[in-house]
Amino acid sequence: MVDARVENDLLGKKQIPKNVLYGIHTARAIENFPVSGRRVHSALVKAFGEVKLAAAQINSELGYFERNKADAIEKACSEMSEGVLTEHILVDALQGGAGTSTNMNVNEVVANRALQILNKALGDYKTVSPLDDINLHQSTNDTFPTALKIAAIRLLRQLEQNVLELQESFQQKEKEFAHIVKVGRTQLQDAVLTTLGREMGAYAEAFNRDRWRIYKCEERLRVVNIGGTAIGTGLGAPKKFIFRVIDRLRENTTIGLARAENLIDGTQNVDVFVEVSGILKAHATNLLKISNDLRLLASGPDAGLGEINLPEKQAGSSIMPGKINPVIPETVAQVAIKVMGNDQIIAQSCSAGNLELNQFMPLITDTLLSSLSLLINACSVFAEKCVAGITANELVCKQNAENSTAVITALIPKIGYSKASEILQIVKTESISIKEAVVKSGYVTELEFNERISPEAVCRLGE
Repeated sequence: MVDARVENDLLGKKQIPKNVLYGIHTARAIENFPVSGRRVHSALVKAFGEVKLAAAQINSELGYFERNKADAIEKACSEMSEGVLTEHILVDALQGGAGTSTNMNVNEVVANRALQILNKALGDYKTVSPLDDINLHQSTNDTFPTALKIAAIRLLRQLEQNVLELQESFQQKEKEFAHIVKVGRTQLQDAVLTTLGREMGAYAEAFNRDRWRIYKCEERLRVVNIGGTAIGTGLGAPKKFIFRVIDRLRENTTIGLARAENLIDGTQNVDVFVEVSGILKAHATNLLKISNDLRLLASGPDAGLGEINLPEKQAGSSIMPGKINPVIPETVAQVAIKVMGNDQIIAQSCSAGNLELNQFMPLITDTLLSSLSLLINACSVFAEKCVAGITANELVCKQNAENSTAVITALIPKIGYSKASEILQIVKTESISIKEAVVKSGYVTELEFNERISPEAVCRLGE
């Protein structure tokens, strides 16, 4: 290979492109895992930078690095935590080894970047070693899960804000549509009267629950196993490092992290990710249900319900002129279905670990962070490109309300079930509107009819 450097591992020698920041372990992983075509999630890379930085700082304070070397390593770790070095993490998201390839890719990039800072040749691992320095007092088995939890917490916080924005978008529609009476439906059949505002308010309340669940589930991820090294016994790390690295990581990240009381449990059992995924699945179910409701309410425009209008975003057909599809709710629905499927992947992967370690951590990581990213983007798009632009077809809602059997139910408290049934019979035999039949019956005046179907009346809790 022209312009190459030679690196060694236990399998032998290998030529590495001269100017790349990765090394032999990464090169072998690239060759071994041409699987998904996706790299490790950028949030995990940044979180790994934070884990490596905390470890480097404590190792420096404990006297394992001289000052110049420590400064270079810490600067390289900081750059990784800021996303500056993400492009150099090349291993496939799905890999064998419980994440060792990701950890080694990070170690090699940090080491070689530190060598650059020290004006040393790339691959000069006698000066800065990926294993003896960057991975000092660590293993994949405690750094990888810790980085995953940090990454997930940061994405959960972003998701919570986006769900809040979605909730507020529906709350705004609740206010806008508070005066619009419409038919409420059960089993897709006319039921009783409600308002379009209350319908939107129920959607807002569902997302309020989602937001609270997402906020609370961060607590499940704050307990980490950093310092446990390979299986949670702490073998390979001094006690001072084990106790101090979590404090530094907490300080650096400003996340309330705590070291697991049982580091062996924290290393071998990863059920916490199933719990978090379940919260994401619950949110996905609301997204799917509500996005489909909006599609139904906006169906038409001429032969459907047509009670609301969704923002028109793009032409809907290559053959049917004028057709506009509800593309944003459709996209959101697909994200929701994907996240539900991801939940099953996470459950199976977390239950398939063996003895002291779960070997499927790369799949768990890729799937969980993918679900979080999908939901973050979907909620943002849903709120901004769909919900914020919803308008009401007031005339359609009014006509449906006045001509549906639902309006009769509103009269039962005054005239009773039998008289209400008589009115419906008049409608059928004389082919007139329900309002006309009600007035004709003499049981209810037009003024009383209008009052019974007013927004105040249909929203009143009881008689």
